[in-house]
Amino acid sequence: MSEIATLGGGCYWCLDAFYRRLKGIQKVESGYAGGHTQNPTITEVYSGTTGHAEVVQLTYDPNIMSYHDILEVFFVMHDPTTLNRQNYDVGEWYRSIVLYHDERQQKIAEAMITDFAAKLYKDPIVTQLVPFTKFWPAGEDAQDFYNKNPNAGYCMAIIDPKIQKLRQKFASRLIA
Repeated sequence: MSEIATLGGGCYWCLDAFYRRLKGIQKVESGYAGGHTQNPTITEVYSGTTGHAEVVQLTYDPNIMSYHDILEVFFVMHDPTTLNRQNYDVGEWYRSIVLYHDERQQKIAEAMITDFAAKLYKDPIVTQLVPFTKFWPAGEDAQDFYNKNPNAGYCMAIIDPKIQKLRQKFASRLIA
């Protein structure tokens, strides 16, 4: 049985690259959620008028990777203390957001924010915790961007160091 998780932690290319390397993750799709515009385009999202965040939607096997584990990776691998930004990416669409699919996910996320993330960072956690409503997939060029474009400047400068961090912090959870 598979479950779904939807998370945003800055540019979706980073989260996409992380979760594709973890055991138990069956599917990773980059897209948009958390806003009010139906079927938003990338141009509309980046205009700041849709309310959407860049997110990844994960399909996972909870017997291999729990929702708690997914959130642990999420909070370690991005900075949940910066409002509407990650590194050089600035805008509300780059905000830290957890979109829960049910009450169980909500409770786990609340506990991870207060009991885990708050202890990792000295600054306050600004991650939004909101109910999931709808996911809008990004274009095909945004899917699996890191693996398709490993020599792109953004991948080498921003994602490569984060992949190294993922390998250091979560070696036992990586696909061999």
